[in-house]
Amino acid sequence: MKIFNTHTPLYLTLSLLVLLAACKGKSAGGDEGDDAKVEAITPVTVTTINDSTLVDYTSLNATSTFQQKNIVKANANGYVQGNLKPGQYVNQGQVMFTIKTKEAQTIGNTINVLDTTFKFSGLSKIKAPAHGYLTQLNHQSGDYVADGEQLAIISDRASFAFVMQLPYEMRSTVKLNQDVQLTLPDSRKITGKVSSFMPSVDTTAQTQGVVIKISAGNDIPENLIAKAQIIRSSKSHTQSLPKTAVLTNETQTDFWVMKLINNNTAVKVPVTKGIDVGDRVEILTPKFGPTDKIVVTGNYGLADTAKVNIVK
Repeated sequence: MKIFNTHTPLYLTLSLLVLLAACKGKSAGGDEGDDAKVEAITPVTVTTINDSTLVDYTSLNATSTFQQKNIVKANANGYVQGNLKPGQYVNQGQVMFTIKTKEAQTIGNTINVLDTTFKFSGLSKIKAPAHGYLTQLNHQSGDYVADGEQLAIISDRASFAFVMQLPYEMRSTVKLNQDVQLTLPDSRKITGKVSSFMPSVDTTAQTQGVVIKISAGNDIPENLIAKAQIIRSSKSHTQSLPKTAVLTNETQTDFWVMKLINNNTAVKVPVTKGIDVGDRVEILTPKFGPTDKIVVTGNYGLADTAKVNIVK
């Protein structure tokens, strides 16, 4: 089809030519804009290196127990008398039971009637061998017992302690007379002292019992499980950064931080990290200066050299 012919007016022809040129120019300008590369700028926050004291703790279970339990036995055949109750506290030397022999039960009063100066009672007293709590009561008042039969068990208060199960590979981290902080289930914290090590190791768990003594003023029941904090390692005057500032690969074999070389450029700096304590990470190498700025947020996925914008 012909667009122009001999009868087309000249002004119409010129208008069509101008319109075609304008469309071509706009198309060329649009392609050039699409090819333009836009450089991204990432908003970040920064921090500086800290001179820190880092202490790495391990929490282990420690169970309260009475290590020494005294068995109270009958010293004669007869009828036991006493008014003690389970859980009652007794003092050393306190009379716990009396035993009235069978002979005294039958003829004791008759002898006293015949001779008032004889003062025969037939009673034998049994005293507490140590301070402690009556944790087991085997007979009630009026029971007939044989000589040597168990009457009760006293848990010796002086033997109260916590026994912590320590993995044997951590044996070098615990010393005699070392202070250990214990946290009770009610969040109460008390300080104990390592007094001895049990002479055997659990066959399955390979843990060794560590006896932790506490002050006598604490009223704590038996079989209570507390958390004991053991220091595995500690570092003083070492440089550290927040955990969010340290990046790593998928296998956690390489670590790095993003350090600012000017106000708007961050570069990747490989680091060697030490211990982790809470939200802090020890940085062994390299040594950063006190004015070096390290990206702490917005650093994930940044390229080796990235444009950044510091925000507060």
